Amino acid sequence: GECFDEQVQQKVLDSLKPEYIEGMTLLGGEPFEEENQEALLPFMKKVKSLYPDKNVWAFTGYIYDKDLILGGRKHTKDTDVLVDGPFIEEQKDITLKFRGSVNQRILDLKKTMESGKIVKLME
Repeated sequence: GECFDEQVQQKVLDSLKPEYIEGMTLLGGEPFEEENQEALLPFMKKVKSLYPDKNVWAFTGYIYDKDLILGGRKHTKDTDVLVDGPFIEEQKDITLKFRGSVNQRILDLKKTMESGKIVKLME
């Protein structure tokens, strides 16, 4: 609910300092929309520069191998784990970990980008 200005960004960066914090998650709205990426991309470069060992998860309604691959419409370089695909009410399953509907995938983006093939973190 706050403007994503320097002060808010610094709050987030400071909250990542403790060793017990493993990383951060991008969700809500759509982190890969152009208007969000304008502020998010430089911020994510700061996060990865200051905390290279922290992981970044992102949730998106986009499909990685259609919209987010190199040369695609969006950018995912500083994301470690991606939960992709739109939430579909008819495919809802509350027993799934980290996702809401069976069409969504949990992708290990580092391994996916290294191998050139989709690598799921878990089923």
